[in-house]
Amino acid sequence: MPVISHRGAQMPPSPIRKLVPFAEAAKKRGTKVYHLNIGQPDIETPKAIMDAVRNVKMKVLEYSHSAGMESYRKKLVEYYKRNNIDINHNQIIVTTGGSEAILFAIMSCMDPGDEIIIPEPFYANYNGFGTSAGVKVVPIPSSIETGFALPPIEAFEKAVTTRTKAIMICNPNNPTGYLYSKEELEVLKEICLKHDLFLFSDEAYREFCYDGRKHISALSLEGLEEHAILMDTISKRYSACGGRIGAFVTKNQQVLDAAMKFAQARLSPPSFAQILGEAAVDLPLNYFDEVHAEYNARRDLLVKRLQAMPGVTCPLPGGAFYAMAKLPVDDSERFCQWLLEEFSYNGATVMMAPAAGFYATPGKGRNEVRLAYVLNTEDINAAMDCLEQALKEYK
Repeated sequence: MPVISHRGAQMPPSPIRKLVPFAEAAKKRGTKVYHLNIGQPDIETPKAIMDAVRNVKMKVLEYSHSAGMESYRKKLVEYYKRNNIDINHNQIIVTTGGSEAILFAIMSCMDPGDEIIIPEPFYANYNGFGTSAGVKVVPIPSSIETGFALPPIEAFEKAVTTRTKAIMICNPNNPTGYLYSKEELEVLKEICLKHDLFLFSDEAYREFCYDGRKHISALSLEGLEEHAILMDTISKRYSACGGRIGAFVTKNQQVLDAAMKFAQARLSPPSFAQILGEAAVDLPLNYFDEVHAEYNARRDLLVKRLQAMPGVTCPLPGGAFYAMAKLPVDDSERFCQWLLEEFSYNGATVMMAPAAGFYATPGKGRNEVRLAYVLNTEDINAAMDCLEQALKEYK
């Protein structure tokens, strides 16, 4: 019998999706499951951008340019300029979701055996992308006690080796919701310039910053033009996760040329979703006001409920729509599975993502979970009722 590849065997399962079979079984038993495990918003995708696809007049659904439709890339230039990112359309490659943008960055800038430094906890699929490319993920630990603030510069200096090629951040952060300050980004700039590293910046949650704070893009940092690579997506911004449209953006021409060869190898990004993305740039500028207010209310409710539970620690997230919580349990994966297999309260239970999968350091996150506040406040309250009762019953 043929044997699968070492790479295939090493690919980590998704901590966000690995408990799905248990959730499906719970639903078949008649238990309602509140999904706080995955960043799939229940906010309605704007009708105007759905209509742009419905009303398209296209006789042949043909390939687009490998970099994406020029009209869409020019629209994206307008969008980025509104966010203090000054680029031209030839510095953008439209990708099949933000995931492909991340892969393009790693594959274009790094060789097998190279190392990428990532503050942990981090988006779980970074581990998978690193494994796919044969790149070693080197974690720099942050902690729930400091609200997951950027680790000190000394931690980065200790982690840099002759194989280090890049630092990766997600800002605002998935899974912690941490929003990096200008001062923290300047620290990262200093490290990248000193050691001649790339800075990969995943900015999928740019619009979701709270408490009057503003997002600062890595591409807006003066002096980092040849080092910064922005990875982006429309998935969260417009509640269009199924559109699978992202963007790879950099001012480094050599990197663009390399990434373009990977883009050509996969031919082109999805055409209908590019039409949707192009229409999204023309949404009224106040579109995000209501969406932002809704997420802000959800965040405040979720954190308030969690902080009121005995033994639970949950810092207030500064952005995105996730919160990390430390629970009074010894193994959050076992607890999350128990919630789906054995527990119900008023005919319902809650599904969360065990946090160990968001770490690269073995043993980290064993008593933590990530919660996505993507449900309405009524459902969040009901989910928190379930969690509160479950923590009382769990042995």
